[in-house]
Amino acid sequence: MGQQATPVRTAGLGKAVGPEPTAVSGAVLLLPGGEEVSARRPSLVRATPFVRSLGRRFARAGREEGLAVHTVHYRYRGWNGGEAHLAADARWGADEIVRRYGDVPVCLVGLDMGGRAALRSGGHEAVNSVVALAPWLPEEDVAAPEEPVRQLVGRRVLIVHGTNDERTDPELSFRLAARAKKANRDVCRFEVHSDGHGLHQHRDEVLALTMDFVMGALFGCAVSRPVEDALAAPPPIGLRMPLAAGFGRSLRR
Repeated sequence: MGQQATPVRTAGLGKAVGPEPTAVSGAVLLLPGGEEVSARRPSLVRATPFVRSLGRRFARAGREEGLAVHTVHYRYRGWNGGEAHLAADARWGADEIVRRYGDVPVCLVGLDMGGRAALRSGGHEAVNSVVALAPWLPEEDVAAPEEPVRQLVGRRVLIVHGTNDERTDPELSFRLAARAKKANRDVCRFEVHSDGHGLHQHRDEVLALTMDFVMGALFGCAVSRPVEDALAAPPPIGLRMPLAAGFGRSLRR
């Protein structure tokens, strides 16, 4: 019996989180986690509570600025090697934002495997910023090409990783950030000390940091001093910036 063909599917864009602005002037695309290899269709309710919390925070913070927030619904659960399905779906999502709203800046915000998708697809012409939270990245292999970073030139990039992450290696995201910083000075990385993969212990701080960074990248809002310092600092300082407990309590959005 011949091998069954992989079913042809299309990606989708979830409905806007919160009230959709009358005039959209920027967009956030949320990219949930996934698996390394899987041809199964993701559940539409599979997005983690963290991703849903991000969506609600973005919708509230960006309402007056005209921010549209959508989640990308992938075709497959898996990255699937050279197919890089999740990155392709992220690029499709950026195309769809342009089709719906016109020439507006887009920020890709991904968690876990969605973080890899955000970084890989950051070269889309509509994308001006990328946030990768606890990104899943492949182990370095001399026989395989390095994870690309040139597509991030001209984008503002934030990577956040818990130092106790046992699912995705924080050292791999540091090494990628260091390579990206050589090509693009607008790269920073924050370490969440003692936190694990889900960033549960310091969720409020991570949410506040992400919001601060994205509002600055999309709409030119003033960012906090820690973000300014992290972007300006040479490696490795700006790539191992500790996320302070209580970050965000003094920020008003």
